[in-house]
Amino acid sequence: MDYHIKDKSLAEAGKLRIEWASREMPVLRLIRERFAKEQPLKNVRISACLHITTETANLALTLQDGGASLVLCASNPLSTQDDVAAALVEWGLPTFAIKGEDNQTYYQHIKAALEHKPQLTVDDGADLVSTAHKERTDLLDSIIGGTEETTTGVVRLRNMAKKGKLKYPIIAVNDARTKHFFDNRYGTGQSTIDGITRATNILWAGKKVVVCGYGWCGRGIARRAQGMGAQVIVTEVDPIPALEAAMDGFQVMPLIEAARTGDIFITATGDVNVIDREHFLLMKDGAIMANSGHFNVEINIPALESLATKKRQLRPFVEEYALADGRRLLLLGEGRLINLAAAEGHPASVMDMSFANQALCLEYLVKNKGRLRPQVYPVPEDIDREVGRLKLESMGIALDSLTEEQQKYLQSWEEGT
Repeated sequence: MDYHIKDKSLAEAGKLRIEWASREMPVLRLIRERFAKEQPLKNVRISACLHITTETANLALTLQDGGASLVLCASNPLSTQDDVAAALVEWGLPTFAIKGEDNQTYYQHIKAALEHKPQLTVDDGADLVSTAHKERTDLLDSIIGGTEETTTGVVRLRNMAKKGKLKYPIIAVNDARTKHFFDNRYGTGQSTIDGITRATNILWAGKKVVVCGYGWCGRGIARRAQGMGAQVIVTEVDPIPALEAAMDGFQVMPLIEAARTGDIFITATGDVNVIDREHFLLMKDGAIMANSGHFNVEINIPALESLATKKRQLRPFVEEYALADGRRLLLLGEGRLINLAAAEGHPASVMDMSFANQALCLEYLVKNKGRLRPQVYPVPEDIDREVGRLKLESMGIALDSLTEEQQKYLQSWEEGT
């Protein structure tokens, strides 16, 4: 078996952590039990480019038990948990991932995963899909379809589809209600605060926290920071989420104004150079910057480097940039997604739903081979609702059911005032 990880001797520690995560993933566990019996992915080759974490490991084991031949690589250079990668290799799952790998190694790992000649792809950020379309066009005709885990990747894939470049169908797992309502909001919210806290050991109470972007991730971050006692400022470019932020009780203003007063700046937009040179010039001494978006482009690091007269690492994942006027700005996690760079990512309980969607959507793609055109599809409604139902059941929560009279009323139009 070919693989590239940091240290295979870490496997036992990884297995224990994977087991711990599985305790909080009852929905995926039910799917794994069914997959083991029915083998819906038997002999299907899958290449998965995901954050190599304990939760991802449980998804990988589910797919393996379903009969798949699976190869994994990292979807971010800083998100790999090396002990998890070691455990996966020991369980016979070829894995190419090392925490802290450089850009060249990162793409070598993606290319290694594509050597598996996948029939299905699982992506988080669309780097696997885009690399296949750019460099391995020979593989595209044999790919049944793929899934995409995160907002940034869905945006990239929809742009590919609009331009006629996407050559096989992709299901946007990110857009499932049981994904973005929970994973993006509660998972990103909690894990972002966790990552910044672990990196800095700051007290949140009383801090002015600037959240750039009020999508589902930004909503979660703002709420969690507020819950820790911070004064939260939201910046936005879209009037609707800006209005929502204002009505949720947050102060809303342009970033150029917030730059002067913020203590902590967190980006969650999916766009480039959100915090830019003009903002660095206004920030106060000791301002902390962290990114919770997928790629390390939201904070303009080259511009920050050009302004700095000196740079040093104060703590793991904390770099201090000294400017000519004496101010010091702090960048966390090299501008990469802070919840995985400095912490463990989303709690397993919320990833349970996201990865349940992944598993069921891969099964759906196999069942519908040849029926889907090359475009980005939503998660089928019955899959989304089933994941929600199973999650509620695992939590011991029961629902009401519509009576025949109520169902008939909802399907009629005759009755009025």
